[in-house]
Amino acid sequence: MKKTNILVPDLPESISDATVVKWHKKIGEKVFLNDNIVDIETDKVMLEVSSPCNGILQSIFEEEGKIVKPQQTLGQINNIEVIHNNISNNFIDEYKQNSSNRENQLSIDNKFFTQENKKYLTPSIRRLIKIQKIKKNDVNQKIEIENKINNTEIIQNIPQKLNKIIQKNDYTFEKNKFENRVKMTRLRQKIAERLLDSKNNTAMLTTFNEVNMKPIILLRKKYGESFEKKYGIRIGFMSFFVKAVIQALKQFPQINASIDNTDIVFYKNFDISIAISTPRGLITPVLRNADNMSMSEIEKKIKEFSVKGLQNKIDIKELIGGNFTITNGGVFGSLMSTPIINPPQTAILGMHIIQERAIVVKRKIKILPMMYLALSYDHRLIDGKESVSFLVTIKNILEDFTRILIDI
Repeated sequence: MKKTNILVPDLPESISDATVVKWHKKIGEKVFLNDNIVDIETDKVMLEVSSPCNGILQSIFEEEGKIVKPQQTLGQINNIEVIHNNISNNFIDEYKQNSSNRENQLSIDNKFFTQENKKYLTPSIRRLIKIQKIKKNDVNQKIEIENKINNTEIIQNIPQKLNKIIQKNDYTFEKNKFENRVKMTRLRQKIAERLLDSKNNTAMLTTFNEVNMKPIILLRKKYGESFEKKYGIRIGFMSFFVKAVIQALKQFPQINASIDNTDIVFYKNFDISIAISTPRGLITPVLRNADNMSMSEIEKKIKEFSVKGLQNKIDIKELIGGNFTITNGGVFGSLMSTPIINPPQTAILGMHIIQERAIVVKRKIKILPMMYLALSYDHRLIDGKESVSFLVTIKNILEDFTRILIDI
């Protein structure tokens, strides 16, 4: 019977390896062409590896947690041209039986006691015995290991070497009851690496301001129904902020730039990264040439990013690039924060929750829906004057959106 390899797909040039996250099929199970058979994770995205044919999963070479390279063989499938509902049950049962036998044999080989014994050591004790290389014959099979702490006589009956190990690790046993240790995802590791790199390699400062969101709220209320009816999507706050940021970047080009050794690279395009939260962590897909996008196109693209992010369908190309980032901690209730720059970018805008507050307007106290804005920037390239003026420009546009029409 023909065997077909399950291969790691080609990875982008900037990524050299990936981690096997989850096998969706077990040895002996039927698989169909293009079924998602295994997930692998890179530093940036989750990739689904599909079955190259119909057949039976014969073997898994790389278990969950293993690091793999492009075109590496993950497993093998016994190829069947067409799998009918009445496929030989004996054939499938044979695979399952073989798989079961292998697992049972491994289980038996790893046990310290045969099936005839009535007493067993706990997994923690077995691990200690294995680590410390204690001989099986040194362990009294009749003792009650589970009562090792409360019963002094039993402890005295345990071989001297095992007794010392238990006494030494009593605290560890107790502590482990309250711990759940899991490995960080590749994305989480990359986020941690980049955040630390940003903190250590930029002269990051944050300036704050607040914006009266009432004009934007009234615009959404006035035109929201017509907008949704015409474009098939609701108008949110983010498209207003994207437009305001682009207008401000045009006025302050040094913020739409990056540092390359001793050079300053000024960008002519306006590619805006939008921070999106996913179950695996924060990602920043890019709105490319956002200055040429309408507000409906911006809203549709952001919604597409959100859905794909939840489904782990974001393409690596959608995450590459970006000249400026907008992040919205307000959706989680954040009142104020200092967002961290996303290198090699030199600035990031933080949005926050809208709250009604008492504000003095022309010597009168009014209750208005206010939002704190935060701009973190790299002081190596951007001076305080430019950063403050940039943020004030965004504030002014949001409080009077017609400014965009007359370019001021």
